[in-house]
Amino acid sequence: MTTVAVDCMGGDHGLAVTIPACRNFLDKHPDAHLILVGLPGSLATFSHARARVVAAAEVVGMEDSLEVALRRKKDSSMRVAIQQVKDGLAQAAVSAGNTAALMAISRYLLKTLDGIDRPAIAGQIPNAKGQATTVLDMGANVDCSAEHLLQFAIMGSALVSVLSGIDNPTVGLLNIGEESIKGNEVIKAAGELLRAASKAGDFNFYGNVEGNDIFKGTSDIVVCDGFVGNVALKASEGLATMIVDFLKMEFSRNVLTKIAAVVAYPVIAALKKRMDHRRYNGGALLGLRGLVFKSHGSADELAFEYALARAYDAARHQLLDRVQIRIAHVAPLIVAGSSSKPVDTQSRT
Repeated sequence: MTTVAVDCMGGDHGLAVTIPACRNFLDKHPDAHLILVGLPGSLATFSHARARVVAAAEVVGMEDSLEVALRRKKDSSMRVAIQQVKDGLAQAAVSAGNTAALMAISRYLLKTLDGIDRPAIAGQIPNAKGQATTVLDMGANVDCSAEHLLQFAIMGSALVSVLSGIDNPTVGLLNIGEESIKGNEVIKAAGELLRAASKAGDFNFYGNVEGNDIFKGTSDIVVCDGFVGNVALKASEGLATMIVDFLKMEFSRNVLTKIAAVVAYPVIAALKKRMDHRRYNGGALLGLRGLVFKSHGSADELAFEYALARAYDAARHQLLDRVQIRIAHVAPLIVAGSSSKPVDTQSRT
């Protein structure tokens, strides 16, 4: 039985989304168990044979500062959910709450794995192949060293091999061009480390990739700093919404376009499904001594259910153990390539 702890109060919609999503998830996963965390009385009507309720006295708001979330709200639903993972009562935790708070609390309670300087958020962006490109970091670390990008590549490779079933996923380094001579000094140094790690068999390095390669699906994984990754994520969401809205507008102009819309409906429906970000919801906070997944704050019932499923799949396929093994193997390369102290600047997204 794989157990996932759920922060039912987090996100823009809270209980209105998390409760029905939990019910749907349990119905589809007969060997899963959920620990639902919420304010006293808020989950009184929820009952399921494979779920139990844990009370929390507080809720971390989307606008709460790190000080409030970490030091003042010590009995928040977010913190209590992560505590279940620390105590070994759950194999993973899921929250749609404040991203910066989730990362800070997770890092404080669970600590980072040996060999990992900073946890990273790994998310998926739909690509032209009908699949998704895994991108990390997506907002946890604004400034990264070459060694950090190497760590992201190792963790991302383990994640994709577990969740997508790809034995040897390709890793691309996001750059302003494919040539190895392009990019700033950090990117050039990261390229050297990635090539060396690839030769040692730690992962499959594709080479430098550009922004459009994320949407082409050129490589299974793309590594970058959190500033760039977060911008790419938001841009892809905006592009998907724009295309769908444009098609709706164009096909509703007159009788002829409405007839054309009926004929083209199967194609439009397939395109909409392929670009539906809800199907890729649930970013993994990689590099911690426990599994934590971040759902979009605006996630609806379907999107939150997908986040639960990703956490469940990662836990039952022992993602944490696989990341530890890979990091231990590449540790000498990280130490040898380290030439500067880790930068502590982090985003507050």
